[in-house]
Amino acid sequence: MEQRLIELESRLSFQEHTLQELNDVVAAQQQELTAQRLALQELDRRLRALTLPPLAGAGEETPPPHY
Repeated sequence: MEQRLIELESRLSFQEHTLQELNDVVAAQQQELTAQRLALQELDRRLRALTLPPLAGAGEETPPPHY
């Protein structure tokens, strides 16, 4: 009976250790995702700043001054 209890305690300890390692990995991945999201938002902002506005339609455009 005591050997079984020792084995269960050993398994529990191993599982707690594994769970903590997995938690650390998930936390690191979340930080990386957050950093990538911020970088993507910055790139999107820069790209939009470089993009020319769409051309006006023929009916919306004012005629040149020589008309």
